[in-house]
Amino acid sequence: MTILLVDDESKFRDSLAKRLSMRGFNTVDVDNGEDAIKIVRSDSDIDIVLLDRKMPGMNGEQVLHEIKAFRPELQVIMLTAYGSLKSAMEIGKMEAYAYMEKPADFDELIKTIEAAREDKVHLMEK
Repeated sequence: MTILLVDDESKFRDSLAKRLSMRGFNTVDVDNGEDAIKIVRSDSDIDIVLLDRKMPGMNGEQVLHEIKAFRPELQVIMLTAYGSLKSAMEIGKMEAYAYMEKPADFDELIKTIEAAREDKVHLMEK
């Protein structure tokens, strides 16, 4: 399984990529939404996107909208250090698979990734 990490914080991205690779996941990481969209459009091996909500340039909501327009079956997990119930509800309307606050508990994140992968398989079967 390949996970696309999209976060403007390089330390967070590098650390998460290392931890995910230790669990057997392949990762591709970028620091902005524009590059994330390019990768989603060109790499059909991306299975899950971990997407930061607040970034310079395109924010997470804009990136989510573009990803879903191009690949509606792709599961996107939104991560943010600036969470609120209102923003979670707004993102829920935009079909994010899940919404998690940073720093997310790593085991919970893994469970969410696994659940998203299972749901993607069921979506693709339909």
